[in-house]
This record gives sequence, C-alpha cells and structure tokens, in this order.
Amino acid sequence: MKSTKPWKVGRTMQKQVGIGKQDFAALRESQCFYIDKTDFIRQWWNYRDDVTLITRPRRFGKTLNMSMLNCFFSNKYADRGDLFEGLDIWKDSGYRQIQGTYPVLYLSFASVKADNVSDAKKQVKSRIVSLYQDFEYLLENEKLMESEKMAYRHILTEMAEMDDVTACDSLNYLCRYLEHAYGKK
Repeated sequence: MKSTKPWKVGRTMQKQVGIGKQDFAALRESQCFYIDKTDFIRQWWNYRDDVTLITRPRRFGKTLNMSMLNCFFSNKYADRGDLFEGLDIWKDSGYRQIQGTYPVLYLSFASVKADNVSDAKKQVKSRIVSLYQDFEYLLENEKLMESEKMAYRHILTEMAEMDDVTACDSLNYLCRYLEHAYGKK
C-alpha cells in the first residue's frame, strides 16, 4: 500500500553532507550536517593520557576529530566559541572556559603522499618547518633562552639538510618552547 502523505524533511535533513571535509571550522561555518562528536573532547581531556593513539581505517574521521580538538583548544581559535554552540561540549561551562586557551601543535599527515620513503620524509620535514613558521613569534619571547632561539632558527632555515634525528626531536623541542612561553603544557 502506497502512502499518500508527503515526506516532511526536518531541519537537519536539509543540510548538505560535507563529504571529504576534514576542517572542523569550515564544516561548521558552511552549515554542513555534522554528527556531534564533541563528547570525545571531554573524554580525551578527562583521561589525561600522555599519548593518544587513534587507530581507525581510512575515511573514518580521524583528521576531522583532530581538527575539532585544534579548534576547541587552540588559542588561535580563542574567539571562536561559535563553532561549538549547540554542540554537546558547549553545554558545560567548565569546558567553555578552556576553549581557545592553549597553544596547539596541529600536524596532520593526511596529505603526505609519496612513492618512496625519502620523498615521504621530505614532506614530513616540510610540515614540521611550516609548524615552526606558525609559531615564529616565539623568537621574540623573552622566556626562551638564546640557545633555544638559535635551535629554532636552525629548524626554520635548514629543512633541506634536516637529518631524521633532528626532525624527530623538533616536535619535542617546539613543545618545550611553547611550555616555556605560555607556562602550561
């Protein structure tokens, strides 16, 4: 038996699905359909793990979740609470207070595509240098020692000659520089 009633489409059904979108801010700004996964922020924050390993297949939302964490915690998004309005995490005033208050190292390898290990290493090193460029203002910070500033400049200028050990250590160094500058991890 056929139904003669017209289908009613709710507000959420009228939104576009952001297929392939990995940028949380762009997804929210474009009013795309979004399944609220902000409880992940609360769970991750409360666990206080030193390291979090998220293993899921390709196209499972790992990069989008990382972008969401970046938008939530990064001081670059300090005035962007609007991205979280209407979402689960925004109901808790304690989390609203910490939104946008941390320096965040956001590094995704999603676009590293290479046919060999050497080319992949070059792309990763290039992303490390870009990350250092994002925080170049640290060179003006009085809390960093001159030796730290010299090491920082070395990373910025020596990408082509950056050895693998320096590349591996560079993220730890940048974390330490940010901790010195901001007084928090």
